[in-house]
Amino acid sequence: MSRSRWQMPPSFSEAQLSRISRKSLSPLIARLLYNRGITDPAQIESFLTADERLLNDPFLLPDMDKAIARIYRALLSGEAIAVYGDFDADGITATTLLIEGLSSLGGKAVPYIPHRTEEGYGINDAALMRLSQQGVSLVVTVDCGISAAPEVARAQQMGLDIVITDHHTVPPQIPPAIAVVNPKRADSSYPFPELAGVGVAFKLLQALSHYLGKDNDMADLLDLVALGTVADMVSLLGENRYLVKRGIEMLHTTKRPGLRELARCAGVPLTGIDSEIISWVIAPRLNAAGRLDHAGIGYNLLSTSSSEEAKRLASLLERRNAERQRLTGEMLAKAREQIIATGIDFPLLMVGGEDFHSGVVGVVAGRLVDEFCRPVIVLERGKQWSRGSARSIPNFDIIAALSDCSDLISRFGGHPMAAGFVVATENLDQLQQRLVQIASNQLASFDLRSVISIDAEVSLSSLRGDTFKMLQQLAPFGRANPDPIFIARDVKVEQHRSVGSAGEHLKLKLRDDGVAWNAIGFRMGRLIGEVTPRLDIVFNLGVDLWGGGETLQLNILDFAPAA
Repeated sequence: MSRSRWQMPPSFSEAQLSRISRKSLSPLIARLLYNRGITDPAQIESFLTADERLLNDPFLLPDMDKAIARIYRALLSGEAIAVYGDFDADGITATTLLIEGLSSLGGKAVPYIPHRTEEGYGINDAALMRLSQQGVSLVVTVDCGISAAPEVARAQQMGLDIVITDHHTVPPQIPPAIAVVNPKRADSSYPFPELAGVGVAFKLLQALSHYLGKDNDMADLLDLVALGTVADMVSLLGENRYLVKRGIEMLHTTKRPGLRELARCAGVPLTGIDSEIISWVIAPRLNAAGRLDHAGIGYNLLSTSSSEEAKRLASLLERRNAERQRLTGEMLAKAREQIIATGIDFPLLMVGGEDFHSGVVGVVAGRLVDEFCRPVIVLERGKQWSRGSARSIPNFDIIAALSDCSDLISRFGGHPMAAGFVVATENLDQLQQRLVQIASNQLASFDLRSVISIDAEVSLSSLRGDTFKMLQQLAPFGRANPDPIFIARDVKVEQHRSVGSAGEHLKLKLRDDGVAWNAIGFRMGRLIGEVTPRLDIVFNLGVDLWGGGETLQLNILDFAPAA
């Protein structure tokens, strides 16, 4: 039996195929576009071209004119401007982008990224006080600030002006800042609300450059936009599609010594970087800085012009990432033990302990969601205060659930699928009971198994030739535009073994109609005993970059004994 529900593609008439195929598309590409709701010829052309026409007017963002007016005044008078970012890859890239952009326009800009463990997420009073004492008079946030109404009010009392740029869910009380630039505001007329934090920062810089009469395409900053956007797992449709596609092209020839060294340490050729490599290779290393050390390491790596400094920082991040992987494995094992001990019959799972590292609780929560297919909260439990990291499933808005429990929580923020919060430890039991009840009410009618939406049934022999190259017309892949998923039935298994330092992955050699394929099931090593001589497999088509080569392989997402 498969571990997920396999959702077969919608029916597809010859008339519909004919309409789409007028654009000289192959039947397979036409099918994939249809599955994504892209059927109109104008939509198809826009999607496949993904050019500058997808860019929107930055002045449509709420408060953009106010933000630009205040920053312009600071540039004219030579004020010290602090760019206050988050400690994840989106925040690090956004901070780097805005510092470089403001500096190129003559601004005196300094970065500030809080320490995850010592300061926690978002704006904090002590940091603002230090910035004020250093002569900063304007603070521009990136990828944070929308939930910091009390902190912004106190900043005003210190004599600090705050401009917020953020993309997280907007709470009922908007901070009393000079400007709050967020495409998710209810009063926003911006046509694309799915920008990442680095995307909002880019639009701010785009608007400022236009205001100053220094319009340029800022293409040299799009490598940062692509990194942060893919890392934050926002939709890769609409404007993000252009930003990421163009940004990945910039990454292939990036002049940033830090990115060149990071790719070298990870064993990835620059020309092989795509959205998948960003997600699984580049972003985890950037995130490792903030998880186990200070995110300033990631910022310094992206902004340095020194080759020697780049080598040192890339090597340091490689070590931090290895440590992050080790800690994640240990915490994951402990979390599983807790879940098994208490049972998995709950619609929402909450685990944690005093020895759970704040830097990996989010990663562990995400892994547990993948494994148990229900919302998960992982806690770093403290004596007085505990910090939680939540990851959810499409049918459950975790931010809305936390909002319903706001009387028990000190602070929270995030997205419907991912959030963080701080809670008094004495309130944990009550919080868990209430969240479980909310989940029970909302998820009662759902089959809590993950769903894999399959694009097409194929034979492996049909994927030879230029199929992979043809599929790249739809790239970059990510949320809302997933890597095409296929099913092949009754495939012969010639070899199978577990691979990886702890046997965590499953390696197979498959054969179908005389054609042999290498296949890998990431994190499926534990399922080796379920492999039978013939399988139905669900997979996407990928490239194995191991050892410096580029070989096509199947990335197995699920499998079951052939019917």
